Amino acid sequence: MKLVVVSAGLSVPSSTRLLADRLAKTTAERTAAEVRVIELRDLAVEIAHNFTNGFPGRALADALDAVAAADGVIVVSPVFTASYSGLFKSFFDVLDQDALAGKPVLIAATGGTARHSLVLEHALRPLFAYLRAVVVPTAVYAASEDWGAQGLAERIERAAGELAALMAGLSGTRPAEAEDGPQDGAEDDGGLAVVPFEQQLAALRG
Repeated sequence: MKLVVVSAGLSVPSSTRLLADRLAKTTAERTAAEVRVIELRDLAVEIAHNFTNGFPGRALADALDAVAAADGVIVVSPVFTASYSGLFKSFFDVLDQDALAGKPVLIAATGGTARHSLVLEHALRPLFAYLRAVVVPTAVYAASEDWGAQGLAERIERAAGELAALMAGLSGTRPAEAEDGPQDGAEDDGGLAVVPFEQQLAALRG
C-alpha cells in the first residue's frame, strides 16, 4: 500500500512536518505502507504557475499523481488567520476533483494556541468532504503546549489506527469471505467483500 503525506509547513524545522512524520510513522507501523512525504513549500512556485498557465510543472505533476495513486493520505497544515494556509488550499485547488473520491484521509493541523483547534472541523473537514474523501473520525491538532504533554500521543495513535483500518478495509480482499459468501451487511462484488462505510465507522468507534 502507498501512504502519501502532504505537509504545508513553511519553516525549517517545522512543527507541521514533525506532526506529519509522527502520524505517518504510526500509520505505517500498522499497515506496512510505503510512505512518501510531499513538502508543499518546495512546490510553491509551480503551484502559482499552474494557476496562471494551467499546466503543472514536473515536480508538481509528480506530487499530484502520487496523491491520486495513494491508498491513504495524511494532510497537515499550519493555522493561518484561523484557517488552513493559502499554500495548502492552493495545492488542493489544482488537484483533480476526483483524485480523493473514496480515499481515506487523515486531517491534522498545528498552531500556536489551542484556541484554533476547531479549524479541523470548520475548515479542513468540510474541504475534504467536498472532495468526497473518506475523512477518518479522529482529527489531530497540536498547539505549541501539546508537544511533550499528555494526550497528543494518544490522539496520534487513535487517528493512525483509524486511517490504517480504512486503508486495509477499502483496498484489501478477504479470500475467506469470497469463498463463503459476504458477511451480514456486506455485498459480494466479484470476490471482493464490500463493507458499507457506516459499518466500518461503527467498528472503529466501537
